[in-house]
Amino acid sequence: MNARLQETQPALNPEQAIGQIAVQLPGATAVFRRLKLDFCCGGNISLREAVTQKSLDLDAVLAELATLQRSDEAPASGSPSELIDHILERYHAVHRAQLPELIRMARRVEAVHRDHPEVPAGLADTLEAMHDELLSHMHKEEAILFPMLKAGGNPFVGQPIGMMRAEHTDHGAALDRLNALTHDATPPQGACNTWRALYAGIAQLNDDLINHIHLENNVLFPPFESSAGAQTCGTSACGCH
Repeated sequence: MNARLQETQPALNPEQAIGQIAVQLPGATAVFRRLKLDFCCGGNISLREAVTQKSLDLDAVLAELATLQRSDEAPASGSPSELIDHILERYHAVHRAQLPELIRMARRVEAVHRDHPEVPAGLADTLEAMHDELLSHMHKEEAILFPMLKAGGNPFVGQPIGMMRAEHTDHGAALDRLNALTHDATPPQGACNTWRALYAGIAQLNDDLINHIHLENNVLFPPFESSAGAQTCGTSACGCH
């Protein structure tokens, strides 16, 4: 979960207004939308009341929402395989779930509030481009780089790692564009629950992607780069000796 939310988000409370949950717990909007629970215009009623009106199982809904309260803590042992598995579960899977919902909400906000002076025009297209770039990036890691690292790396692993580092830089530039469009994910005064939930989700995406890139650039990659460099330098073709 977003680190800021981890520090401030209390345990899920069924008496809390459904609109407040949608804003405070990124990803909840997708659950509410699937269950046809109105968190925007009807967001002032409690989660318990909203669930009761739809004859849903409150415990099941709370359990599903609880899965969205994720930890950023990496595996204690830090072995490459465990770290890669953590990255796949905590970041790759989450990006695949969070971006389509953010795109959907952005298109709605841009359409419904198109006359608002602070509407983030072009936000949905920016998110869609990020989604496409991340899907391509993650596929390359999952199909090529990560299996290579799990197998122990090789003298030429620096090339795919270098490509991933370059794409990470592009992802950082995309986050800069996203933050500029949304005033650092700060909704305007009086914004509806959908707009506020959208920006809370964007804040989480920002934190998640930064943490994701940090783990790869600064924890996972360097040992393999050092090992590959040492192996390459030990060959007669190196020219260092």
